[in-house]
Amino acid sequence: MNALINRLYLDKHLRKSIARLRELEGYLVSPVARFAIPFAYVGYGEFKKVRPVQSGYEIESLYHAVREIAPRRVLEIGTHRGGTLYLWAQAARDNATLVSVDLPAGKFGGGYSAPRAELYRAFAQPEQTMHLLREDSHTQETFQKVQDCFSGDPVDFAFIDGDHSYEGVTQDFAMYGPLVRPGGLIAFHDILPRHGATRDGGHTGVDRHWNAVKDHYDTREFIDPIDPRMGIGLLRVPEGGVRVEGATAAE
Repeated sequence: MNALINRLYLDKHLRKSIARLRELEGYLVSPVARFAIPFAYVGYGEFKKVRPVQSGYEIESLYHAVREIAPRRVLEIGTHRGGTLYLWAQAARDNATLVSVDLPAGKFGGGYSAPRAELYRAFAQPEQTMHLLREDSHTQETFQKVQDCFSGDPVDFAFIDGDHSYEGVTQDFAMYGPLVRPGGLIAFHDILPRHGATRDGGHTGVDRHWNAVKDHYDTREFIDPIDPRMGIGLLRVPEGGVRVEGATAAE
Protein backbone atom coordinates (compact mmCIF):
# COMPACT_ATOMS: atom_id res chain seq x y z
CA MET A 1 0.00 0.00 0.00
CA ASN A 2 2.80 2.43 0.90
CA ALA A 3 4.51 1.74 -2.42
CA LEU A 4 1.27 2.53 -4.28
CA ILE A 5 0.80 5.77 -2.36
CA ASN A 6 4.37 6.80 -3.06
CA ARG A 7 3.88 6.06 -6.75
CA LEU A 8 0.73 8.17 -6.84
CA TYR A 9 2.55 11.07 -5.19
CA LEU A 10 5.45 10.72 -7.62
CA ASP A 11 3.10 10.78 -10.60
CA LYS A 12 1.26 13.79 -9.24
CA HIS A 13 4.47 15.69 -8.50
CA LEU A 14 5.87 14.83 -11.94
CA ARG A 15 2.77 16.12 -13.75
CA LYS A 16 2.77 19.34 -11.73
CA SER A 17 6.50 19.82 -12.22
CA ILE A 18 6.30 19.40 -16.00
CA ALA A 19 3.35 21.80 -16.03
CA ARG A 20 5.45 24.32 -14.12
CA LEU A 21 8.25 23.92 -16.65
CA ARG A 22 5.86 24.50 -19.54
CA GLU A 23 4.44 27.54 -17.76
CA LEU A 24 7.88 29.11 -17.52
CA GLU A 25 8.56 28.29 -21.18
CA GLY A 26 5.32 30.07 -22.06
CA TYR A 27 6.61 33.23 -20.37
CA LEU A 28 10.20 32.93 -21.60
CA VAL A 29 9.94 32.10 -25.27
CA SER A 30 13.33 32.89 -26.78
CA PRO A 31 16.39 30.65 -26.28
CA VAL A 32 18.23 33.61 -24.75
CA ALA A 33 15.52 34.14 -22.13
CA ARG A 34 15.18 30.43 -21.42
CA PHE A 35 18.66 30.35 -19.95
CA ALA A 36 16.92 31.58 -16.78
CA ILE A 37 14.46 28.70 -16.54
CA PRO A 38 16.58 26.13 -14.65
CA PHE A 39 17.39 28.85 -12.11
CA ALA A 40 13.79 30.09 -11.75
CA TYR A 41 12.07 26.70 -11.83
CA VAL A 42 10.63 25.30 -8.59
CA GLY A 43 8.92 21.93 -8.96
CA TYR A 44 7.38 19.48 -6.53
CA GLY A 45 8.67 16.66 -4.35
CA GLU A 46 11.35 14.57 -6.04
CA PHE A 47 11.37 17.06 -8.93
CA LYS A 48 11.78 20.26 -6.94
CA LYS A 49 15.11 21.53 -8.35
CA VAL A 50 16.99 21.42 -11.62
CA ARG A 51 19.28 24.37 -10.93
CA PRO A 52 22.78 23.89 -12.38
CA VAL A 53 25.57 23.50 -9.84
CA GLN A 54 27.89 25.61 -11.97
CA SER A 55 28.49 29.32 -11.51
CA GLY A 56 25.76 31.29 -13.29
CA TYR A 57 28.35 33.47 -15.01
CA GLU A 58 30.37 30.51 -16.24
CA ILE A 59 27.50 28.35 -17.48
CA GLU A 60 25.83 31.31 -19.19
CA SER A 61 29.05 32.03 -21.07
CA LEU A 62 29.20 28.41 -22.20
CA TYR A 63 25.49 28.39 -23.09
CA HIS A 64 25.95 31.28 -25.52
CA ALA A 65 29.02 29.62 -27.06
CA VAL A 66 27.01 26.42 -27.64
CA ARG A 67 24.09 28.37 -29.13
CA GLU A 68 26.48 29.89 -31.67
CA ILE A 69 27.19 26.49 -33.25
CA ALA A 70 23.51 25.34 -33.05
CA PRO A 71 24.45 21.69 -32.35
CA ARG A 72 22.48 18.84 -33.87
CA ARG A 73 24.11 16.17 -31.67
CA VAL A 74 24.92 16.83 -28.01
CA LEU A 75 26.62 14.56 -25.47
CA GLU A 76 26.60 15.27 -21.75
CA ILE A 77 28.64 13.16 -19.31
CA GLY A 78 27.43 13.91 -15.79
CA THR A 79 23.86 15.23 -15.50
CA HIS A 80 22.92 15.12 -11.79
CA ARG A 81 20.13 17.71 -11.22
CA GLY A 82 19.54 18.18 -14.95
CA GLY A 83 19.93 21.94 -15.28
CA THR A 84 22.66 21.85 -17.90
CA LEU A 85 20.86 19.15 -19.88
CA TYR A 86 17.86 21.47 -20.08
CA LEU A 87 20.11 24.27 -21.33
CA TRP A 88 21.63 22.14 -24.08
CA ALA A 89 18.14 21.22 -25.30
CA GLN A 90 17.40 24.93 -25.63
CA ALA A 91 20.73 25.73 -27.29
CA ALA A 92 20.50 22.86 -29.79
CA ARG A 93 18.56 22.66 -33.03
CA ASP A 94 14.86 21.87 -33.00
CA ASN A 95 15.58 18.36 -34.35
CA ALA A 96 18.69 17.65 -32.25
CA THR A 97 19.64 14.38 -30.58
CA LEU A 98 20.82 14.69 -26.99
CA VAL A 99 22.52 11.92 -25.02
CA SER A 100 23.10 12.05 -21.27
CA VAL A 101 25.43 9.60 -19.49
CA ASP A 102 25.19 9.66 -15.70
CA LEU A 103 26.36 7.11 -13.14
CA PRO A 104 23.82 6.34 -10.36
CA ALA A 105 25.37 6.89 -6.92
CA GLY A 106 28.48 8.30 -8.53
CA LYS A 107 31.11 9.89 -6.30
CA PHE A 108 31.09 13.22 -8.10
CA GLY A 109 27.51 14.45 -7.69
CA GLY A 110 25.67 11.24 -6.89
CA GLY A 111 23.66 10.84 -10.09
CA TYR A 112 19.89 11.22 -10.19
CA SER A 113 17.02 8.97 -9.14
CA ALA A 114 15.19 6.84 -11.70
CA PRO A 115 11.91 8.82 -11.39
CA ARG A 116 13.67 12.05 -12.40
CA ALA A 117 14.39 10.55 -15.81
CA GLU A 118 10.77 11.28 -16.78
CA LEU A 119 11.28 14.96 -16.01
CA TYR A 120 14.50 15.03 -18.01
CA ARG A 121 12.77 13.49 -21.01
CA ALA A 122 10.34 16.42 -20.86
CA PHE A 123 13.28 18.78 -21.43
CA ALA A 124 13.35 17.79 -25.10
CA GLN A 125 11.61 20.03 -27.59
CA PRO A 126 8.90 18.33 -29.71
CA GLU A 127 11.23 17.40 -32.59
CA GLN A 128 14.23 16.52 -30.44
CA THR A 129 15.33 13.05 -29.30
CA MET A 130 16.54 12.54 -25.73
CA HIS A 131 18.52 9.47 -24.61
CA LEU A 132 19.24 8.98 -20.90
CA LEU A 133 21.90 6.40 -20.07
CA ARG A 134 22.23 5.84 -16.31
CA GLU A 135 25.53 4.03 -16.70
CA ASP A 136 29.29 4.24 -16.27
CA SER A 137 30.79 6.33 -19.07
CA HIS A 138 34.03 4.36 -18.88
CA THR A 139 32.73 0.99 -20.08
CA GLN A 140 32.84 -0.23 -23.65
CA GLU A 141 29.15 -1.10 -23.46
CA THR A 142 28.21 2.49 -22.61
CA PHE A 143 30.52 3.85 -25.31
CA GLN A 144 28.82 1.64 -27.89
CA LYS A 145 25.37 2.76 -26.72
CA VAL A 146 26.39 6.39 -27.12
CA GLN A 147 27.54 5.73 -30.68
CA ASP A 148 24.30 3.88 -31.41
CA CYS A 149 22.22 6.78 -30.07
CA PHE A 150 23.92 9.08 -32.57
CA SER A 151 23.69 6.45 -35.34
CA GLY A 152 27.44 6.72 -35.75
CA ASP A 153 27.24 10.41 -36.72
CA PRO A 154 29.78 12.87 -35.25
CA VAL A 155 28.94 14.89 -32.14
CA ASP A 156 28.80 18.70 -32.31
CA PHE A 157 29.14 19.46 -28.60
CA ALA A 158 30.26 17.40 -25.60
CA PHE A 159 30.07 18.54 -21.98
CA ILE A 160 32.35 16.46 -19.75
CA ASP A 161 31.29 16.86 -16.12
CA GLY A 162 31.25 13.33 -14.72
CA ASP A 163 34.16 11.60 -13.00
CA HIS A 164 36.34 14.47 -11.74
CA SER A 165 39.40 12.39 -10.92
CA TYR A 166 42.36 12.98 -13.23
CA GLU A 167 42.16 9.41 -14.51
CA GLY A 168 38.38 9.62 -14.96
CA VAL A 169 38.19 12.88 -16.90
CA THR A 170 41.22 11.90 -18.98
CA GLN A 171 39.52 8.65 -19.93
CA ASP A 172 36.26 10.41 -20.82
CA PHE A 173 38.19 12.77 -23.09
CA ALA A 174 40.14 9.90 -24.64
CA MET A 175 36.99 7.86 -25.33
CA TYR A 176 34.48 10.49 -26.36
CA GLY A 177 36.65 13.37 -27.61
CA PRO A 178 37.29 11.63 -30.97
CA LEU A 179 33.52 11.44 -31.52
CA VAL A 180 33.32 15.25 -31.75
CA ARG A 181 33.60 16.65 -35.26
CA PRO A 182 36.22 19.18 -36.39
CA GLY A 183 34.91 22.60 -35.45
CA GLY A 184 32.82 21.10 -32.66
CA LEU A 185 33.18 21.99 -29.00
CA ILE A 186 34.21 20.08 -25.88
CA ALA A 187 33.75 21.67 -22.46
CA PHE A 188 35.04 20.65 -19.03
CA HIS A 189 33.66 21.78 -15.67
CA ASP A 190 35.85 22.39 -12.60
CA ILE A 191 39.07 23.36 -14.34
CA LEU A 192 40.31 25.26 -11.28
CA PRO A 193 42.05 23.37 -8.46
CA ARG A 194 39.68 22.96 -5.54
CA HIS A 195 38.66 20.72 -2.67
CA GLY A 196 35.15 19.65 -1.73
CA ALA A 197 33.85 18.56 -5.15
CA THR A 198 33.57 14.95 -4.04
CA ARG A 199 31.31 13.45 -1.41
CA ASP A 200 34.25 13.04 0.95
CA GLY A 201 35.56 16.55 0.28
CA GLY A 202 38.46 15.28 -1.81
CA HIS A 203 40.44 17.16 -4.44
CA THR A 204 39.46 16.85 -8.10
CA GLY A 205 41.86 16.29 -10.98
CA VAL A 206 40.11 18.19 -13.78
CA ASP A 207 42.52 21.11 -13.42
CA ARG A 208 45.46 18.78 -14.03
CA HIS A 209 43.83 17.33 -17.12
CA TRP A 210 42.88 20.78 -18.45
CA ASN A 211 46.41 22.10 -17.99
CA ALA A 212 47.73 19.09 -19.91
CA VAL A 213 45.51 19.61 -22.97
CA LYS A 214 44.67 23.30 -23.21
CA ASP A 215 47.85 24.41 -24.98
CA HIS A 216 47.29 21.87 -27.77
CA TYR A 217 43.92 23.30 -28.87
CA ASP A 218 42.08 26.53 -29.53
CA THR A 219 40.67 27.08 -26.03
CA ARG A 220 38.75 29.54 -23.89
CA GLU A 221 38.22 29.69 -20.15
CA PHE A 222 35.08 30.96 -18.42
CA ILE A 223 35.91 31.91 -14.84
CA ASP A 224 33.56 33.77 -12.52
CA PRO A 225 35.24 37.11 -11.68
CA ILE A 226 33.36 37.37 -8.38
CA ASP A 227 33.64 33.77 -7.17
CA PRO A 228 36.46 32.02 -9.07
CA ARG A 229 36.19 28.55 -7.54
CA MET A 230 35.24 26.17 -10.37
CA GLY A 231 35.74 27.37 -13.93
CA ILE A 232 34.76 25.96 -17.32
CA GLY A 233 37.26 25.17 -20.06
CA LEU A 234 36.15 25.07 -23.69
CA LEU A 235 38.14 23.72 -26.63
CA ARG A 236 37.35 23.74 -30.32
CA VAL A 237 38.21 20.51 -32.11
CA PRO A 238 40.79 21.10 -34.88
CA GLU A 239 40.54 19.98 -38.47
CA GLY A 240 42.27 16.70 -37.75
CA GLY A 241 39.99 15.92 -34.82
CA VAL A 242 40.93 14.97 -31.27
CA ARG A 243 43.97 12.68 -31.21
CA VAL A 244 44.63 10.80 -28.00
CA GLU A 245 46.52 7.70 -27.03
CA GLY A 246 44.74 4.83 -25.33
CA ALA A 247 41.22 5.89 -26.30
CA THR A 248 39.69 2.69 -25.01
CA ALA A 249 37.13 1.76 -22.42
CA ALA A 250 37.96 0.09 -19.15
CA GLU A 251 37.85 -3.66 -19.14
